[in-house]
Amino acid sequence: MNAVHFGAGNIGRGFIGCLLYESGYNTCFVDVNGEIVDLLNEKKEYTVQLANATNEVMLVKNVHAINSLRDPDLVVDAVANANLVTAAVGPNILPLIAGLLANGLKKRLMLSKEPLTIIACENMIGGSVFLKEKIYEQLNEQEKSLFDVHFSFPNAAVDRIVPNQTNDDKLAVTVEPFYEWIVDESEISGENPPINGVTFVKELQPFIERKLFTVNTGHAVVAYFGYLAGYRSMHEALADGQIKEMTESVLRETSKYLTTKYSFDEQAHYKYVQKIIARFANPFITDDTTRVGRSPMRKLKSNDRLVRPATQYAEMFEETPIYLAKGIASALHYDYLEDPEAQEIQEAIQQNGIAFAIETFTGIKADTVLFKTVYEQYKEMAKK
Repeated sequence: MNAVHFGAGNIGRGFIGCLLYESGYNTCFVDVNGEIVDLLNEKKEYTVQLANATNEVMLVKNVHAINSLRDPDLVVDAVANANLVTAAVGPNILPLIAGLLANGLKKRLMLSKEPLTIIACENMIGGSVFLKEKIYEQLNEQEKSLFDVHFSFPNAAVDRIVPNQTNDDKLAVTVEPFYEWIVDESEISGENPPINGVTFVKELQPFIERKLFTVNTGHAVVAYFGYLAGYRSMHEALADGQIKEMTESVLRETSKYLTTKYSFDEQAHYKYVQKIIARFANPFITDDTTRVGRSPMRKLKSNDRLVRPATQYAEMFEETPIYLAKGIASALHYDYLEDPEAQEIQEAIQQNGIAFAIETFTGIKADTVLFKTVYEQYKEMAKK
């Protein structure tokens, strides 16, 4: 079986590529990093090490790569002959690979009528559908109809921490032991693609929100609480009892929302939350609070990890989520000099005040109790 995976970075190699190899695929990585592409073609293998006490190392083989800038026609041929296509390039790059994918899928229709599944493995809601939309922008109406019959774009939720790292072996990558890859099988035409480690579900939304409002929310508040307390690393921040307690309180609020909305088993969800917190505290992963907290404007958007659960909680229970409000306030205090988004928020606060910044960057309306609580929490933090 042949798989084409767009993105030969640490996530691509250490997560998706690793599972594809274990599932029996010969994997072609597509990337613009000439050095990584050349090394993959030279070695045809790389190592993945687990960040735990055992330091277990796995050898991933049967790989090669194509430089999409240098050899776009080879990418088209690879897609045309693939049994599976995946991508982990980042949400902003998905539109940039859509043209090559469109051409590859057009050529595939001339070679085979076998169905093909394309999965965007991104840290975003609706990644595969977004990629499909960008691909369809390249098509005429007849081509769209044919694509609808032969190609599937199921959305997915993915979760694995791959820390910042510098290795002597440029292909080697270290990852945490935990991973989760959930795919919406209701959007797949024909049989589910055989991928070891993937969980196929008939409704993805509950699992997307569970991940976003547990993993992403928890990760963000540890970073912002930790940064404000002067901690550089995530595991150092969580070693602070007060920060751990506040993080647990934030996730109790998101848990109440999730278990009420989706009827998750409360005990099972509690265990899931504890596992997530333990992952953040993993001493074998060195991850900076400034890396996890980067791009606060994106994280403060109304549909993202902090504001969305807070507004949904307030609406569902008609009470204010105090600790989510603290998390939002801490993100507004995040002033890391090397983060352009952090600096934009700070400039807006200095020029127009915190009330303006709350409404501008979070979308929370000024006449709500949640707005007032975030405002008060921000002012309280400013005193310390």
